[in-house]
Amino acid sequence: MTTKSTPDTIDFKAEWSRLGLPPHVIEVLGAAPALYVANKREDLLDWALGREAGTTDWRQSNRDDKGEFESVFDVAGMGPVVEAVVTKARNGLAVNFPDPKMRRRDPDAMVIGDCLPTDKPTYMERFGEKFDRTRQQTLDWLKKQELVVVPFYAGPDELGYGALLVCPKQAAFFAGALADLQGMIPGDQVPSTFRLTGGVIFIAPPFRHTHFDGKQVVVHARTSSHQEVFAYNLYPGPSAKKGVYSLLLDIGEREGWTTNHCAAVGVVTPYDNQIVIMHEGASGGGKSEMTEHIHRLEDGRLLLGKNVVTGEERTLVLPEACRLNPMADDMAVAHPHYNEGQTKLSINDAENGWFVRVDHIKGYGTDPHLERLCIQPPRPLIFLNHYIVPGGNCLIWEHIEDAPGKPCSNPRVIIPRDLVDGISQGPVSVNIRSFGVRCPPTHKDSRQYGILGMLHILNPALAWLWRLVAPRGHANPSIQDSKGMQSEGVGSYWAFCTGRRVDQANLLLRQIVTNTDTRHILIPNQYIGAWKVGFMSEWIAREYLARRGSARFQRDQLVESTCPLLGYVPKQIRVEGSFVSPVFLHVQNQQEGGQEVFDEGARQWREFFKRELEPFLTSDLDPLGRKIIEACMNDATQEEYWRLIPHQIFKD
Repeated sequence: MTTKSTPDTIDFKAEWSRLGLPPHVIEVLGAAPALYVANKREDLLDWALGREAGTTDWRQSNRDDKGEFESVFDVAGMGPVVEAVVTKARNGLAVNFPDPKMRRRDPDAMVIGDCLPTDKPTYMERFGEKFDRTRQQTLDWLKKQELVVVPFYAGPDELGYGALLVCPKQAAFFAGALADLQGMIPGDQVPSTFRLTGGVIFIAPPFRHTHFDGKQVVVHARTSSHQEVFAYNLYPGPSAKKGVYSLLLDIGEREGWTTNHCAAVGVVTPYDNQIVIMHEGASGGGKSEMTEHIHRLEDGRLLLGKNVVTGEERTLVLPEACRLNPMADDMAVAHPHYNEGQTKLSINDAENGWFVRVDHIKGYGTDPHLERLCIQPPRPLIFLNHYIVPGGNCLIWEHIEDAPGKPCSNPRVIIPRDLVDGISQGPVSVNIRSFGVRCPPTHKDSRQYGILGMLHILNPALAWLWRLVAPRGHANPSIQDSKGMQSEGVGSYWAFCTGRRVDQANLLLRQIVTNTDTRHILIPNQYIGAWKVGFMSEWIAREYLARRGSARFQRDQLVESTCPLLGYVPKQIRVEGSFVSPVFLHVQNQQEGGQEVFDEGARQWREFFKRELEPFLTSDLDPLGRKIIEACMNDATQEEYWRLIPHQIFKD
């Protein structure tokens, strides 16, 4: 049952003119042939299938209702172009994009369409003219469309950063995806105090073909009060997902805080002790996996890794794993509202739903918890890049193919936050900040940078440097191009920032310096030297650290890595009486590589850090930050890093 508006709320569809919207937004909404504002989520799903609201009963058998809808647009010079196909399954909507380039985020999608300070490519630089003309053409095109409008809050509702999505009804599935990811305010319950302090997202798919040679382009236009995002494609990643992230980063830059690119989870041991781990990293760095249950073999053992040279496998017996209380999946605001008087960093989930990548789900039984939720969800879900037969069940291990025999590397499902088992509400204090790195196979025949062991302990200065360089890493599945060692930039969220690197670097440094009671670690995934490990390294590290609780290491329990950028390494790791093989901790001792291969990897890391850190050495960099970067340029020792940000690392 829908609650009608009260004296403190308005019906958006009838009274949107009372909200003090910008003049050009008023023009678009006022000129559109029809406005559709959902009072409940199901309205958006009906519109996504081209139906009237309230006509689809998702609880009934799908036998006589095998719906399929093409999100098609007339493009000048091309005629009708199908941008997406929306199929009704028994467990939700399956969205597929005929163009494989639209199935994942293009790392070059962002363009800045304003004249405010930025280190990002501007519209003028990329297209040879100001954005003004294309902007007006976009608004004029929207005026002629039937529009779905979704009011929502960017970030947690209590912070009050109001935002709007303005989307053609032909792409109503996009509105459904945004509503699941960011939340929606029912159209008849919009607070009368609602204001656009967050921003506006405009969707105009045909311009991808008429203006941008078929590529993903998302133009960000900032003002002194909010940001506007003009998205010219329908894949939600760079707009409904990272576009909203950009709004939050822009707000934080103006107000002096930031939104971290992270997952967070409360890890509860079999003895009911809990620690909170916040896991950061570039796309593909293991954020979603940090909140996943540990994967087991059929007999219950854990496959630690398989040697790519010898074929040998190593396993571990873990009778009982920790219980997980997920807290965030990809974005968490570290707003001053949550951090006053704190000595540990406090964060709150910035999202209403999680954009879960399921490329690692290859068949039934890989992740029973996630599979059960997706096959029989309490309410219909939205799936992207999955094979689907109209009227069938969308299965998260059946991925659409980019080419014959080549499954899409970026299948996704949007999980509304309240459906996640054991979900934790509200802000939390972080015990451990981890950083994930995708590493390549590294041995005598593959002399690369995969020299990280299962767990590294970092001091705060090094932790800041890892966030500045944020390596994108090996075989990144979330973006279109990930060859070689590349950087995703400050905090691993630089791809979504609209301003200057140095400003975000200063915010991150302030965050770390003021929260030295939060400890820092580094975790690889995919490969440890010659061993294929997937995400098992972070799952084992999670189990180990939770059982240690608040206990600090004694000096004789850690050894300094011969590569100073890697901090300290535990001499051994034991979980519930089982020891992890030393080959997963001390990579230089692997027979397939050895010290020589390790040293070559260390050289690659030194060069990468120095290359990526050099642009931060500007006059606006915090003086402490300058000292830390200069120390790195001079190959500082652990002691030298510690002196720059003193903290307790060892047990007294």
